[in-house]
Amino acid sequence: MCLAVPGKVLERQDMLATIEVGGVTRKVSLMLLPEAQVGDFVLIHAGFAVQRIDEEEAEKTLALFKELEEYAANE
Repeated sequence: MCLAVPGKVLERQDMLATIEVGGVTRKVSLMLLPEAQVGDFVLIHAGFAVQRIDEEEAEKTLALFKELEEYAANE
């Protein structure tokens, strides 16, 4: 199963971006999504930004991940 995680592009330098996901920042390659810009929300998979998504969709997905995290913590 493959899982892509939404994140927001905070900085961009050539084909490398700093992405924020749930308060954590990571460096991500933009080789597969060169049109991504600062402020965009993107899906990240295996260290690569693979698709741009709108902010509303990103927030919904992150909220679902948070629910799963809380559920797992209470099991």
